[in-house]
Amino acid sequence: MQQLRSFSSSPSFLSSSISVFSKYVSSSSLDRTLSPGGSAEYSDMQVMGSFLPGKHHSVTGTALWNSQPSIFRKLIDPPKDENLITQTRLINKSAAQSRISILYNFFSDYLLREQYRDARGEVKIGNLLEDLDMLAATVAIKHCSVEDSGTRSPFLVTASMENMELKKPITVASDMKIAGSISWVGRSSLEVQVEVTQLEESAEQSCQSSDLVALTGRFIFAARDSKTGNVAPVNGLTAVTEREKLLVEEGNARDKARKEKREAQRRNSGKAELYRHQGMFADNMYLENSFVCQPQHRNFYGRVFGGFLMHRAFELAFATAYNFAGRCLASYKSTMSISLNLWKWKTS
Repeated sequence: MQQLRSFSSSPSFLSSSISVFSKYVSSSSLDRTLSPGGSAEYSDMQVMGSFLPGKHHSVTGTALWNSQPSIFRKLIDPPKDENLITQTRLINKSAAQSRISILYNFFSDYLLREQYRDARGEVKIGNLLEDLDMLAATVAIKHCSVEDSGTRSPFLVTASMENMELKKPITVASDMKIAGSISWVGRSSLEVQVEVTQLEESAEQSCQSSDLVALTGRFIFAARDSKTGNVAPVNGLTAVTEREKLLVEEGNARDKARKEKREAQRRNSGKAELYRHQGMFADNMYLENSFVCQPQHRNFYGRVFGGFLMHRAFELAFATAYNFAGRCLASYKSTMSISLNLWKWKTS
């Protein structure tokens, strides 16, 4: 496959990154750092993003709140007009219109570093999955959003995460950047490509090399009407660069492969065959977990936050690998897919 340059490698994209701060930075510091204009409206949104009860919180979520106040205000306080209709007049947007990057100042923020470090001094992959899902969802919401106040915004469901690959360890000793960009759009679904970049020495040097990309992956979202639960159309994607055009072609092929895989799974829904591995049955390599999702684990649509489930799925997979390897500490390499079966919708 053709080697593609990182979409987050341009100096202008790096300079526009949203900064993440530890949970204990004061709100006044956030005002000075993130809101040069000091508008009252912006500060109110910061308070809502930091202390809103019954929503999933993280330092990344707070940073996204502060950077996209109008989008999140519409999610948490949607118009009450019953005459609102589903968006039917779709528009085309470029990937650049919804692209977002977030900068983690690990080098200068000790508390942030401690919130993300694991036993090896590397970034905890489970926490990173939560943040990537939140970032990808925000990118998808930006792409689907419209200015028309007479229409309902679609409800976006995290359908799956695919082909997450760790190219090199991500340490908390250096700053880190995560970035998300729309890579493919279907009729009612869309795909967000994410990248994690480990910044070294200086931002100017980092942005010149795609070798610093430490992790890549894709999130797939499905759109539903927020009132009826039916499939909802989404805005189209205009591919501007050659790289974006190639991503669209690859996205069409992946969408076809996903549909064929789902059909094959429906045909072979019986119990999977057990395989032997060095004298060990597959049943002995099987772990499962049950937990209760509390109101604090829901997203702005009132449903379970997909990143929370992915974090739990990763921890379970890690424990399974640890158990199978004879209680040896395993190193994460990649994830083929995590699928979330959250399609059922109840209306009253």
